[in-house]
Amino acid sequence: MTLLKWALIFFLVSIVAGILGFTGISAASADVARFLFYVFVVIFLVLLILGLTIFRV
Repeated sequence: MTLLKWALIFFLVSIVAGILGFTGISAASADVARFLFYVFVVIFLVLLILGLTIFRV
């Protein structure tokens, strides 16, 4: 859950920086947020598949 929280924080920083006109900071934090979100989704899917197959009792 921490990874998703950090992705949301970077997304909000990107939105605020974009509104204030800091386009470089906005683009960089949006890239970080996108990367963290994709990592979260991959880890979630791997654990979901493992939970449905291998760790089923």
